[in-house]
Amino acid sequence: MLALLSCAVFAATSPNAPVAKIDVSPEAGAVTFMSWDTEGGERHQENLLRADAPFRTAVNTDGNWQEAPAVLHLHCTDEPGGFDLTATPSPAMPAGTRAIRLVFAFNPAVTPTTILPAAFGDDGAMLCPLIVSAPDFGQMLVRPAGTQRVTTWLTGSRKPKGLEWTVEIAWTPETPSATLEFRAAYLPQPPGLLDSARWETARRGWFNAFNLTSQWGDQNARFSAPAGILGNNVLSDPASVSVWMYADMMLFVPELPGSLSAGPYLRRTLDHWLDNRLQPDGNVIGYWDYDTFLDSVPSLLISAWDYVEATRDTAWLERRMPALERAAAYAVSRDVDKDGLIEAIPSGNRGSLVQSNRSSCWFDAINFGWKDAYANALMYRAFCCLADLNARLDRNERREVWLNRALRIKEAYAPAFLNPETGWIAMWRSQDGELHDYASPIVNGYAIEYGLVPPNQGRDILTKFHAKMKAAGFTNFALGVPCVLEPIPPDDYLQPAIGAPQRPDGSDTWEEYMNGGITAGQVYHFLAAHYAAGMPEQADAILDAMLQTQQDGGFQNGVQDAYPKGIDWRKWDGAPCGYEGYLADNARFLLAVLTRQADFRERLYRPLSAAGKTRPDTKHN
Repeated sequence: MLALLSCAVFAATSPNAPVAKIDVSPEAGAVTFMSWDTEGGERHQENLLRADAPFRTAVNTDGNWQEAPAVLHLHCTDEPGGFDLTATPSPAMPAGTRAIRLVFAFNPAVTPTTILPAAFGDDGAMLCPLIVSAPDFGQMLVRPAGTQRVTTWLTGSRKPKGLEWTVEIAWTPETPSATLEFRAAYLPQPPGLLDSARWETARRGWFNAFNLTSQWGDQNARFSAPAGILGNNVLSDPASVSVWMYADMMLFVPELPGSLSAGPYLRRTLDHWLDNRLQPDGNVIGYWDYDTFLDSVPSLLISAWDYVEATRDTAWLERRMPALERAAAYAVSRDVDKDGLIEAIPSGNRGSLVQSNRSSCWFDAINFGWKDAYANALMYRAFCCLADLNARLDRNERREVWLNRALRIKEAYAPAFLNPETGWIAMWRSQDGELHDYASPIVNGYAIEYGLVPPNQGRDILTKFHAKMKAAGFTNFALGVPCVLEPIPPDDYLQPAIGAPQRPDGSDTWEEYMNGGITAGQVYHFLAAHYAAGMPEQADAILDAMLQTQQDGGFQNGVQDAYPKGIDWRKWDGAPCGYEGYLADNARFLLAVLTRQADFRERLYRPLSAAGKTRPDTKHN
């Protein structure tokens, strides 16, 4: 009979020291409770495991797996929050057992716990050492105590919200036991960062951007995910349009605790999209089978730059450059009217965004289309990044080609999108020529951040937006800023969809989802615009308010997959109006903790500097 073993480790030396709690049940022969709080709070009181999905053990005897009990021992270490879990044979275990499996059933409705491995094996296996990352609870570095081989898998089911971490440990008659060590893990402060206090508030949340998918769904169907790539969350969709959002965060923190690296996660993700979702003409699927996203191509180009910049993996770049250039060439082919801007497949005309269509960019429920200011800002940065990647391979002629394409976007951008009535950048110009403008702080943030408008004009635009928010009565900067400040009418919003207005003025769903709601990740670009324009005080005030919300776990409430339960989007008063519950890109606003410092901005935007010094060479037009 097993003894009841429970471990709750508190650190008396520091109020912020990690704490963990784990219970082993004698009745079930199982781990029934496992949780932690690496910042010394109270989150360890909430179980990361499902109460209705029992812990299981199975053994391999002569090549066959069968469920069988094991004796579990728990040891609390001297390290705060650390514990060891040991499995040994029970008397009922068959003779000749050569391996054991421990199956932990996580509760994704609490938080989307994921696995960050040292490496990947066959069939989506995730190899030790690894980090068990429980967003907003913290991270545990897990490794075997001895020399035994440990292989793990993360599998899920989206609709019933099942999520299982299977740990397989080989053993021999000489060593018929297996011990897993769990130790609290922290991201190291990026070299050169001066603001230690803000980093300590951001370090745990930074992991939230790296929420690797479990393997869920029919792998041959559009509605599924392979194991171990960067996605919306562990049980949600991989989306090419979001990859660059995670990649930018990986750039500055590529090394993880335990000598792990985030680089392989980004490489694996890029290879997935380039190998499986790059169409013959160079277009890239956005998610599922939607091929109308103009920002899917720049997302992969920017991500490739981030990966190579962080890892110096030019061998990968040599191998993948033909695919990257094929995607970029597709984008150039979408300069339909030869004005330098890249036109989207969706027209953006009023009334054209009807299910099952999607818009031309990440804001897929807003009728972005044709000349899309959001996607063209990304395309500008992406062409600059591709030029820099070619320079790494001493392909100087190709560098000039892509730099020239970037410069053409830069010259055409403000004339196409600057709204003379407001003095700021509109959101898109539809195929019929109409300028669609719902006062987006986010779109204007991109334009200022990337230098598509000069700093003095950027300061004027930001001043106008602060006045606009004040006039609208928005003050809840702890959530960020709204995606738009004017209601979107029905004919410029996806119909039917969550947040879809029906009143002609869009007021019936105002503040809901993309009709004026707030999503934290996109706020980064509004903050970055302030730093680029020399207005750091206003950005710091918003950033610090958001950091407190992050500390409180206020930007996610687990995997919901049900509107309007998710707080991945919120109304101005904080009420939920999203559906995912957890969006990995919501962690992206934390990038401002670094890029508020000039040298970090210079590194991130280094490819853009070439476009600021060079004029187009018309021979490449």
